[in-house]
Amino acid sequence: MRYIKYKELKKEWSVITFGCWQIAPSEGWGDICSAQSADAVVKKALELGISAFDTAEGYGEGESERRLGKALGHKKQDVIIISKIWPDASLTSDDYHKRLNNSLKALNRDYIDVYLVHFPSDYFKSIEQSEKLCGIMEEIKRSGKAVTVGLSNFKEEDLLRLGEGIHEFCINQVPYNILQRHYEGKTLDICHKNEIGYMAYSPTAQGLLAGRLSKEATTFPARKWNKLYQEPLLTKSKPVRSLINNIAEEVETKPIAVALAWVLAQKNILTAIVGSRKTDQISEFAFAGKLKLSNDHLSQLGSASNTFHGK
Repeated sequence: MRYIKYKELKKEWSVITFGCWQIAPSEGWGDICSAQSADAVVKKALELGISAFDTAEGYGEGESERRLGKALGHKKQDVIIISKIWPDASLTSDDYHKRLNNSLKALNRDYIDVYLVHFPSDYFKSIEQSEKLCGIMEEIKRSGKAVTVGLSNFKEEDLLRLGEGIHEFCINQVPYNILQRHYEGKTLDICHKNEIGYMAYSPTAQGLLAGRLSKEATTFPARKWNKLYQEPLLTKSKPVRSLINNIAEEVETKPIAVALAWVLAQKNILTAIVGSRKTDQISEFAFAGKLKLSNDHLSQLGSASNTFHGK
């Protein structure tokens, strides 16, 4: 596993971050992961060298945070925990601190390493609102309840409204994979210029690039909502998926590891977030933490991706 040291964080951050959306009941994944399975996958991630865990108050109404905190046990102080506030909180210091305190209680921890705003949505659509958000998040950092703060799903227009306050944030968590690159361009340029690294979520297109196409796999609402699992994009992506499979055979690994290695090789990517409720799948994607593709393989994948995107 490769690790990075990033800004104020003193702990080593694994380039694969374990995503905790699936380990609790949710609208996207249903209620199929038991508390015992959640405990097992978190412990497996730790065993394989994953040192960062991404959760949110919105994942199972806090159940993901509770299960994560319990599963980490005495290891919870050794790892990086990323959590997120749902942006329906009123834009006040009191409400933000209340939400953060609830997350800390669920995790059984005194602080969160990285605290993100989950979505910009319609809550920060003016410069005044955005400036107020910056002030509240700066205050949270000063309180010591978050080592650092960041954003999630913020695009060019959202970032520009932050003004000078953009310097309070160190992360933008965005959907990014070889088939989904709309956070490149101006959004990426702004983040890179302001030293805001990307945490890539959905780096395997919710399992599509790992071959999750069985009847069981495609019944989950999260995949039914995903346009990459629907026509015409499903057929259009077949050449990219076939190339990933071929490269995986050449380097004797699983397609999921190749898909992740491509993401990790891209500009401004700090870490890729991958979740699972199955311990055997964690072994497959954790390998990507030490896999580096050749320049030839990266070139082939880049060309296939450009063709898919009409570039």
